[in-house]
Amino acid sequence: MPKVLISDKMSPKAAAIFKEKGVEVDVITGQSPEELKKIIGKYDGLAIRSSTKVTADIMSAATNLKVIGRAGIGVDNVDVASATARGIVVMNTPFGNSITTAEHAIAMMFAVARQLPEASNSTHAGKWEKNKFMGTELAFKTLGLIGCGNIGSIVADRAHGLKMKVVAFDPFLTPERAKDMNVEKVDLETLFKRADFITLHTPLTDNTRNMLDAGAFKKMKKGVYIVNCARGGLIVESDLKAAIESGQVAGAGLDVFEEEPATKNPLFGLEQVVCTPHLGASTSEAQENVAIQVAEQLSDYLLNGTITNAVNIPSVSAEEAAKLRPYIALGEQIGSFSGQIGETGLKKVTIEYAGAAAKLNTKPISAAMLKGLLSPMIENVNLVNAPVLAKERGIEVTEITREHSENYQTVITLTVETERQTRSLSGTLFDNKPRIVGINGMILEASLAPMMLYVNNEDKPGMIGNIGKLLGDAGVNIANFHLGRNEARNDAIALVEVDSDVSEKTLAALAKLPSVKQVKLLSFGKDALLACASSAKAAA
Repeated sequence: MPKVLISDKMSPKAAAIFKEKGVEVDVITGQSPEELKKIIGKYDGLAIRSSTKVTADIMSAATNLKVIGRAGIGVDNVDVASATARGIVVMNTPFGNSITTAEHAIAMMFAVARQLPEASNSTHAGKWEKNKFMGTELAFKTLGLIGCGNIGSIVADRAHGLKMKVVAFDPFLTPERAKDMNVEKVDLETLFKRADFITLHTPLTDNTRNMLDAGAFKKMKKGVYIVNCARGGLIVESDLKAAIESGQVAGAGLDVFEEEPATKNPLFGLEQVVCTPHLGASTSEAQENVAIQVAEQLSDYLLNGTITNAVNIPSVSAEEAAKLRPYIALGEQIGSFSGQIGETGLKKVTIEYAGAAAKLNTKPISAAMLKGLLSPMIENVNLVNAPVLAKERGIEVTEITREHSENYQTVITLTVETERQTRSLSGTLFDNKPRIVGINGMILEASLAPMMLYVNNEDKPGMIGNIGKLLGDAGVNIANFHLGRNEARNDAIALVEVDSDVSEKTLAALAKLPSVKQVKLLSFGKDALLACASSAKAAA
């Protein structure tokens, strides 16, 4: 039974869902990094909010950890790069608090436009300064959205209800989607020139950090209002202060800050600035929603491999997971085969999907293939980190899809270019069971076994007998013998299933046989092959 730790305070419904689904769960909150490090090694999953910092040091002790689930959108408190390198899936819950955060952004717009906090404080003090607080209407003003994803699209919808015109800057926003939302897609410079209000709805990345600085403020319409309920660090706070003091920016509503908890900040004390302590997701509905979602996502991943809202691996639905299992098994076998017969450095990998395979979500299959390919050379390779490891080593990876397959209903072909040669392997599924059907252009049908002998030789008489005699003399029993060749008296391959290990001495003797070009003992591991078989059975 998988085991999960909830290390931050969240709705009790999260723990209840884990238990209902058959996942063991411990709720231990408020731990120091040292305390968390001592216990994290026994857990398969970790459910967090914003308090727990999952650093590389913490993950170094998380020897069994497979998945981290953040109940909320941001994963700033997780070292995603280290998690990926260790093969740990990182998930968030981007939809659970979208409405709440969008509503907070709208509330901040009203608050800063009508100076509500200052007016409230003044009235509480008995001053009744009615003429002091002259506000600005939102109706018929232009709202500029920087980021138009889940939250930004909700803000746009609410803004239309307020009779605002909405323009948006978002590199991922398609023209069709913008049209559907009645949003005008513009570049950032145009947004700065036209917007009366600017709200931020983008993650904090290297590209977005400090995106609103002194230069950006100078390009904006004089008297603009800024609202940030997304991430601290998007705005250079000292530059915003200067822009407010000069009158270039009329006011700002800020729910997030570069350093949190924000007990000191250059913007504190300015009456034109409305501040809240990161309350964007702080409603009872949102807290319950994200807790439920993170528990469901972690449980589904640990129990059946469903990947939802992951930030470091393509998502796989429950329906897709069932269909992909035999293909993932096939991909890993093909990759492992190619990795074990390789002898020089990898330069380029091309993965071709033909027939039924081309219609699938191929990213997990490709990751499995890379896992198999790299495992003979690199330790601790898995589906999560394999693509990253390939990229780090300068290996070019290309995917090709073809609607039709000539000889089989579905075929996956892996072509690997090394420093000295190019080799290819093809595989298909028979009754949802993986089968190799081609090696370097030679037709050869074989199911892989735990121990197999690969022999590449010139096609000359007597080779089969010589191989059989050498193995027999060494006491190695042959379980199956598969042959392939391109033309008579040309290149040939023997793939021999053996019942026991083959000694280095016997391998050396085989390599010395006349016409033999390459001999390799291939190991596919009983556990991996049993997993392939169970995957095929589940898919059937």
